[in-house]
Amino acid sequence: MKKLGLIGGMGPESTIPYYRDIVHGVHARAGRFPLMSIESVDVFHVLRLESEGRLEELADYLSDALERVVASGAEVGALCANTPHLVFDELQARCPIPLISIVEACRDEASRRGFTRLGLLGTAPTMEGCFYQRAFCGAGMDLVVPNKEDQRYVAQKISEELEFGVLRDETRAGLADVVQRLRDAEGVEAIVLGCTELPLILNDCVTCVPCLDTIAIHVSALIDAVLEPTSESSSRAKS
Repeated sequence: MKKLGLIGGMGPESTIPYYRDIVHGVHARAGRFPLMSIESVDVFHVLRLESEGRLEELADYLSDALERVVASGAEVGALCANTPHLVFDELQARCPIPLISIVEACRDEASRRGFTRLGLLGTAPTMEGCFYQRAFCGAGMDLVVPNKEDQRYVAQKISEELEFGVLRDETRAGLADVVQRLRDAEGVEAIVLGCTELPLILNDCVTCVPCLDTIAIHVSALIDAVLEPTSESSSRAKS
């Protein structure tokens, strides 16, 4: 079993289910609890760098955090948020351990389920950026975002409410209306909850199309990575 290093705090409310679900998921499959280090960073500093387009500084900030989890003995790592994947390729190039991408995990799950046209909700940099679209379009799927007014609404609710764990019924209804408009206007078959706070308030029981819960999908991929045999254990098994 490999030790996992997580970059959390983006935001704190979504880091909690990452920890809980990985611990219990590994135990359910292996009968053991995983070794794990969590480096919690300042979500508002991350959001500021993202919104101002200071991506080199963002990469430096998150790379420093990754260095600390690597120093703790982590053998595989991940970012517990969607938007910082803006600089995922740069981080992986600098990092000596493999990083498990939430975007690639979500793309693979969408493809497995046979979706061809999906909507994307997330922070402003996620909806305005191209890193999600590039991954999905490369796999033959269309990915569309809400209109500008709805984008502002979603981003505001994430930064002003969900990041603080504030879950309001009127916000849930408002976000569900955004999904409804995406289905009616764009014909989406499913919605990517492309911010790790969104699964705290949206799910299949609320929206008119299936939700792709990026936390649950990422956690599953991370459990797989943790339970992959190390080269040392593989050598022992063969001997």
